[in-house]
Amino acid sequence: MANKFYGTGRRKKSIARVYLVPGSGKITVNKRDIDDYFGLETLKVVVRQPLVATETTDKFDVLVNVRGGGFTGQAGAVRHGIARALLQADADYRPVLKKSGYLTRDPRMKERKKYGLKAARRAPQFSKR
Repeated sequence: MANKFYGTGRRKKSIARVYLVPGSGKITVNKRDIDDYFGLETLKVVVRQPLVATETTDKFDVLVNVRGGGFTGQAGAVRHGIARALLQADADYRPVLKKSGYLTRDPRMKERKKYGLKAARRAPQFSKR
């Protein structure tokens, strides 16, 4: 068995480089424990989803380098990366991960700001007089 499996995950402006190492299920994000890095419980759940779906929560230690974007985007990127790394580890996980939608790169991006507006769709305040 190879000792490291790699997957790149992306979402919005975030890019996560994920390594799976056979271990006890410890998740480290940017050299910090997952509980330190992601404050919200929902984000931790999001990150663990691919591991839960494939029942490999306690088989791999997850090492993540993630940069760019906000914490929700980063959590999504990490999830994507873990799913891809699991495929490297064992291709039999594909149907499970695909069905749950963890292998799909979320295409939603920030919409560009348009001229004459304050943001992408936010118009200047209107006053009749």
